[in-house]
Order: sequence, then C-alpha cells, then structure tokens
Amino acid sequence: MGTHEILTRGRIGLVAAFLMAMLSGEAAAAEAAVRVILDTKFQGPAAPFLIGIDKGYYKTEGLAITIDSAADMNEAITRVAAGDYDIGLADINLLIKYRDQNPHTPVKAVFMVYNKPTYAIVGRKSRGITKPKDLEGKKLGAPATDVSYSQWKIFAKVNDIDTSKVTIENVGLPVREPLLQNGQVDAVTGNSYSIVPNLKFMGLQADDVVLLLMADYGVKLYGKAIIVNPKFAAEKAEAVRSFLQALTRGLKETARAPQIAVESVLRRNDALLKDVELERLRMVLHDNILTPEVKMFGYGGIDYARLDESIEQIAIAYEFKAKPKGVDIFDASFLPTSASRKTH
Repeated sequence: MGTHEILTRGRIGLVAAFLMAMLSGEAAAAEAAVRVILDTKFQGPAAPFLIGIDKGYYKTEGLAITIDSAADMNEAITRVAAGDYDIGLADINLLIKYRDQNPHTPVKAVFMVYNKPTYAIVGRKSRGITKPKDLEGKKLGAPATDVSYSQWKIFAKVNDIDTSKVTIENVGLPVREPLLQNGQVDAVTGNSYSIVPNLKFMGLQADDVVLLLMADYGVKLYGKAIIVNPKFAAEKAEAVRSFLQALTRGLKETARAPQIAVESVLRRNDALLKDVELERLRMVLHDNILTPEVKMFGYGGIDYARLDESIEQIAIAYEFKAKPKGVDIFDASFLPTSASRKTH
C-alpha cells in the first residue's frame, strides 16, 4: 500500500469521524431539555416515570429529561408555576385549590395518571372497623397536613357519618402507623400505598388491615395528574406531547412487568426494600391507575362531567373564591392519540 493511499484513507477516516461527531452533536442539540418534578420522594409508584429514562423512551422522543423528587405534595405545583420545572406530577385537587388562590397562575393538568386518588382511611378489623359507618364512636388518627384528611368532610357526608361521634386526633406522620398498630387509634387517614405496606412490614396481620379507599365509597375526585408550566406549554407544545407519549410507554411497560419496572426506583434509592416498594407499585396500578374507566378509554384522559362533579364535592370541604369548571383545569389537547393510549 502506497504512502498516498495511506494518507488518503487516513483523511477519509478523519473526515468520517468529524462528520459523526458533528451529527452526534446535532442530535444532542436537537434534544429538548425538560425538567420534571414528582410530588413526593422516589418510591415504587415512581416507576412509570423513571423506567422511561432507563429504557430510553424519552430519548427516543427527542427529550433530555431530568426527574427530581419533591419534599411535599404542594412543592410540585408551586415550582412548576414558578417555572423552576417545566412539568410536574401533582394532585389535581390541590391544583384546583391552588388555582383558586392564585387565579393569575394558569397552570393546567394535561394527563391524568391516577384515575382514582390514593386517599384512604385504614383501620383494623380487630378494632371494629369494616365499613365507613363503623368510624362512629371510634378514634381517627389524622395528620393535620395530610391531603387525605382534607377530604374527610366529603367522605363523611357521602357516607352519612355523624362526625360528632368520631374523635379526631391530630397525629404526626412518623407515629401514625405505630399508633394504629398499638391500638391507640382505631383508624388513620393517609395514602393507601403508604399506610398498608408499612403496617404489614411492621408485622400487623394482613387480614386485620382494612383499607377504605375513599374512591370506592362515593368520593368522585380524580388523583394525580401531569401539570405543565403555561409558558413552557405555549413555547414547547411538541415537547409536552413527546413527554406524554414517553410516559404512556412507561405506564404500559410498568403495568406489564412491575417487578422489573420497580428496579428503576431501587437503583436510585438503595435504602428501599424491593418487596415493600413492589407492593406499593402494584397497589397503585390496581387501585388508582388501571381502573375500569382507564381500561375502557385508555391512559391519560378524563370525563369532564366527572371532573365538574368532583369540583362540586371539593366545595363541601373548601370555600371557593370562584368555583372553576373542569375545562379551566384540564387541557386534553396534548394527549397522545386514543389508539396509543389503549392499555392493551
């Protein structure tokens, strides 16, 4: 091989490497950066979001994603509203109240993740709790800041509970489950996927644990939804659609194989126990995400009549300055196609 041929091949190699680097750089530059915040710490139910990073779903959609956890359920709303994050996961009922208190901050929900909320009252059969009316004459442990407790008036009204016969004890979150385990209270309020696995892990017999999921007892509220900063939604509408497409893939994959999907959570927090987080994830999938309504109509959408009804129920426990309609809160224009949102 001559010197000229070697040099020529060398130049071709350098040109090819240069072109590959250029193309790689252009591809990286083309990826839209999206900052996402969840409404709590990373636990089993975060799997549908995190698996999209590990499986490359966001990257396939042309997105460069960062996903952070929040200190509490209100943080996701306030930080998306402020523009610190572009997209968030938030309780839609908290969003409705936030919008009422901040009417000039038009943050909207664009995709319903939890068709039913995780609000629950958890009691013990051995303490005489098997149904809502059994709470009369009993002691209910309720953290003052607990979002489930904020629905107590709704739950009590639709189940005809005489609240004067229920003793409400303000308890701290760290001692909520221990107080129920020790029989110092008869039932507690909280997120179903938090309380039930915690009690089982503490050694309480599963058949003694009674889960009263509020959505199964007349509470029409929706649960957690994807919310978007209005400026980001206006300027990066395609990025919002791409995110929701990737999230839909994450939901489908998580539903198909939760035992694999939960690994995406565990690798980001090695202090978690797989069995506990897998139970949390399976509870949320069964009770809150893959509801009969979702199985019929697909992920992400809502029934506006139901959302309007839920706003009327919120008014039982919250005094609106200006009661909104569902169309003021939820924007369905970013949803993936109906076919791509099917659960099967």
